[in-house]
Amino acid sequence: MSARIAPASPPFDQEVAEIIDRTMKGKPPLHLFATVARDPRLSKKFFAGGLLDKGNLTLRQREIVIDRTTALCGSEYEWGVHVTVYAAKAGLTEEQIRSLARGSADDPCWTEEDRLLIRLCDALHRHCDIDDELWLSVRGAFSENAILELLMLAGFYRTVSYLTNALRIPLESDGARFPGQGP
Repeated sequence: MSARIAPASPPFDQEVAEIIDRTMKGKPPLHLFATVARDPRLSKKFFAGGLLDKGNLTLRQREIVIDRTTALCGSEYEWGVHVTVYAAKAGLTEEQIRSLARGSADDPCWTEEDRLLIRLCDALHRHCDIDDELWLSVRGAFSENAILELLMLAGFYRTVSYLTNALRIPLESDGARFPGQGP
């Protein structure tokens, strides 16, 4: 599968190059980053919305939301990048990684808080909303600022999934694959 829009080739716009260098810590840019680098304005906005900084969520909470959202959207590209880079740091087990891609909040590998995050992602994916019962559960577990971040995070990674899927961004060579999808 080839990309529908070719990535930009270095040298990138200076500000975009600095953002990519900070993000990639000297490694070559991911295919997605090189693609959005075609337009410096869009690239800067994309990186400004990433929410990968220290915020209102733990690394584990953040990665559960990102991995579940991208899996639900079928973005093997983004799911694979995040699983490869962050799953171990977030303390996600192989069983949990499989569950995020193919399972449910009811799988026995999850804590109650983890289940709540997965249910939130599932509801947002299906309805672009959450019902009052789930809202009350989320309110009981997270601060208002954390809830805002959860909603923005799920929405941002739905957007990222649109980009990676619609543009047919090629999988990163070292990115994880969905369970049952080959090597």
